[in-house]
Amino acid sequence: MPDYLTTREVADLIRLKERKVYDLVATGAIPCVRVTGKLLFPRHLVEAWLAQHIEYGGGAETLQPRPRICAGSHDPLLDWALREAGTGLAVSFAGSLAGLEQMATGQAQMAGVHLPENGGEGASAWNVEHLKRALPGQPVVLIEWARRQQGLIVAPDNPLELKGVADLAGRRVIGRQREAGAFVLLARLLEEAGLGAADLKLADVPALTEADVAVAVGEGRADAGLGIATAAHQARLGFVPLIEERYDIAVWRAAYFDQPMQKLLAFARTARFAERAKALTGYDVSGLGAVRYNAS
Repeated sequence: MPDYLTTREVADLIRLKERKVYDLVATGAIPCVRVTGKLLFPRHLVEAWLAQHIEYGGGAETLQPRPRICAGSHDPLLDWALREAGTGLAVSFAGSLAGLEQMATGQAQMAGVHLPENGGEGASAWNVEHLKRALPGQPVVLIEWARRQQGLIVAPDNPLELKGVADLAGRRVIGRQREAGAFVLLARLLEEAGLGAADLKLADVPALTEADVAVAVGEGRADAGLGIATAAHQARLGFVPLIEERYDIAVWRAAYFDQPMQKLLAFARTARFAERAKALTGYDVSGLGAVRYNAS
């Protein structure tokens, strides 16, 4: 189907009469644009509008408010702040892509993400396009949480003298699950270095968290793994910085104004929070709270 649908095409898509489509437009219930007096409907927005309605025991009903769960990628500073701020949010950290999927299926009200974008630079280099693809036309906001140092977690003093991703060829590497932002980033960095996963001796079972990466390296089961500086620091391991990434929080717009998110942001402005971010190492929280994307 075309990217922009006519009234007739929308009626065929949602199995309604054209007259009913006009009624939906009149009440503002369905997304549309007017061009020289003609109605056009962005297809991805119409599909997203349909996705907001599901069946409950024989009756169509709008999705209920999302559960108070923070999903997505684990971040030590965020995990700590959610508890210390008294947000009451449960956590379900299973990776950036998994978090966006949980939001799309109504299983979480926010998700932490750190996903590199193709060809992006600066503010556009992280997360935005992934969010748009996962939640097209949905009322979501992307808030910067922190800039983090991402690199190779290695043994203390880096005995193998690893300097970058190119040095991982033939080395024992502990990888991450496919839903993790670190998996996406490692694949990107390997490609830039002219390598692929086949050039590494990847562990059979991937690490589910960066703490697991540090454990694997610390126990000698892997020569290196991709992770943030904090994970290496907490495990007293070596660290080879590669890139500064942006970790954002995707949140439903309505939930952004709710007490949990507002408590979190208020706590993030305290001296205690700043001291914790400094102690964890590898964090730059100067841009915390900046809106990186706001779905219109």
